[in-house]
Amino acid sequence: MLNGKSILITGGSGSFGKKFIRTLLETYECARIIVYSRDELKQFEMQQELQSPALRFFIGDVRDAERLKDAMRNVDYVVHAAALKQVPAAEYNPMECIKTNIHGAENVIQAALSCNVKKVIALSTDKAANPINLYGATKLASDKLFVAANNLAGNRDTRFSVVRYGNVAGSRGSVIPFFTNLITSGATELPITDPAMTRFWITLDQGVEFVLKNFQRMHGGEIFVPKIPSMRVTDLAEAMAPELSQKIIGIRPGEKLHEVMCPADDSHLTVEFDDFFILRPSIKFFQREQDYMLTALGEKGTAVRQGFEYQSGSNPHFLTVEEMRAFNYRSAS
Repeated sequence: MLNGKSILITGGSGSFGKKFIRTLLETYECARIIVYSRDELKQFEMQQELQSPALRFFIGDVRDAERLKDAMRNVDYVVHAAALKQVPAAEYNPMECIKTNIHGAENVIQAALSCNVKKVIALSTDKAANPINLYGATKLASDKLFVAANNLAGNRDTRFSVVRYGNVAGSRGSVIPFFTNLITSGATELPITDPAMTRFWITLDQGVEFVLKNFQRMHGGEIFVPKIPSMRVTDLAEAMAPELSQKIIGIRPGEKLHEVMCPADDSHLTVEFDDFFILRPSIKFFQREQDYMLTALGEKGTAVRQGFEYQSGSNPHFLTVEEMRAFNYRSAS
């Protein structure tokens, strides 16, 4: 599907973007792969690591609507990965988070429509489901913008969908590199916010493959949620450093004890497939009627029961300490 096509990734020099681009280079023969981000150092480092005539590097911010339009000219597919993601930083710098995560999402949508992009997938987060922190609230607003953008498309072919998943193991700013830094610097204990805390767990490889697959299965307007395991933060600390004690420090501003990806309030919109869920749009699209019980790949889903919730604390699949030890977390970032 992507052979001979042009793909742009906002936030393309981040953890997801780098893995996504490596996968494109290894798997497809793309005409152009455009890295759009505001970090010139990371782009320079990527240029040294990834040598390909298909790669293009654009310094730019998603807050800059005109620059986005320049970058998206003649682009076929867009992955919107750029965001301010740190929960405590968003609580203390709310306007900056809003400018990037909400206004930036609007700019991506307008640029994609102006440039007649075929398909756009926006990356979301479990924190957008029943949000209690500003980061989650901005990503919920972003999700709503991308779903509603299918109405703005009118007679154009541009389609927008969202991928929502949990903590990415080993990504920058996540708990694994945080614990790793403490361990390598000789810490005598690991800080645990709450002994009952759980999180969804997905690897970068799984996240990339899920996004690529959803370009094939999307109609436009869906929120895709993968079925992935949960982990207990205490088990992760045990897996990484069994010799260290654990110190309970309390939940940080804006944190939840457990995360949700399919809220109970959206159970009437949730469709279950073999290894993923779809949250159907709550609004009607003026130009078309769509059956979201069947993906564009022909996969058939079933409606979940009323009140169904996909939550990290009640997830039927938990990783054991041994399973987490088998994961090469030190090289995941």
